Amino acid sequence: MTRHLLRDDDLAPAEQAEVLELALRLKADRFAARPLAGPRTVAILFDKPTLRTQLSFTVGVVELGGHPMVIDGKLAQVGVRESVPDTARVIGPQVAAVVWRTYGQDRLEQMAAHAGVPVVNALTDDFHPCQVLADLLTLAERWGGVPSLAGRTLAYVGDGSNNMAHSYLLGGATAGMHVRIGTPASRPPAPAVLERAARIAATTGGSVLVTDDVVAAAAGADAVATDTWVSMGDETDDADAVALFSPFQVDDALLAHASPDVVVLHCLPAYRGKEISADVIDGPRSAVFDEAENRLHAQKAVLTWLLGRA
Repeated sequence: MTRHLLRDDDLAPAEQAEVLELALRLKADRFAARPLAGPRTVAILFDKPTLRTQLSFTVGVVELGGHPMVIDGKLAQVGVRESVPDTARVIGPQVAAVVWRTYGQDRLEQMAAHAGVPVVNALTDDFHPCQVLADLLTLAERWGGVPSLAGRTLAYVGDGSNNMAHSYLLGGATAGMHVRIGTPASRPPAPAVLERAARIAATTGGSVLVTDDVVAAAAGADAVATDTWVSMGDETDDADAVALFSPFQVDDALLAHASPDVVVLHCLPAYRGKEISADVIDGPRSAVFDEAENRLHAQKAVLTWLLGRA
């Protein structure tokens, strides 16, 4: 059966650890795996703006021996000129895998149901699993390996209803972490995602917590993560977001409540002075640019792992 990465819980705990260990090996030896040698083509579609994702997937496919075919969603108009299933039936037989950054999770699920090849979520409105795998890889490097993730506390502060919060809940719980979401009461995670994360955590020794007390979220945390207050496509809400999320800024005052060795994460692009202060993102506790590099290694591991099961 063809495997996909559509959301973080598509990987069982042992599978997530396998992918992260593979990513560490591919970072140490970037050309150790060549599953796309031929070269075989990977279709990389973008309906939303991108820099890190396009860069890392394009470089990654080349390093895996393949040919990246980047498709502009504005020209392709998937789901507009023809249905998503029809597009999947056109693309799938010609490529080894499909990577798609799009809007609704349902669009990605339709692509996976009809493409016949592995489909990777490069961000939807609901989940961003590639980013969280890169973040877990970054933390594993800092803490001494993939097994060191279990039992650690990861606090995400900001918009609890966005894709990063959802992926931290699922991906962190899968890794056996204690995941805290610090968010205004009006922006909680989707109940179904929170329930699913709690079920996973019950099997891995982790836990999940949602609170509107940002200090309680950050207290003693081993890692503190945040994201832009205005999700991609919602830029007109900027003034309202600043008013709502200002108490949730990651700055020195908040980090004083975290572990002395706290690692700070941000998936970028960052807005200094809003969700994170400039001195924090540029300071010694920041792993932000390691995360950006690790997108490459994590995504290469995902593609290698999925292609090995196709």
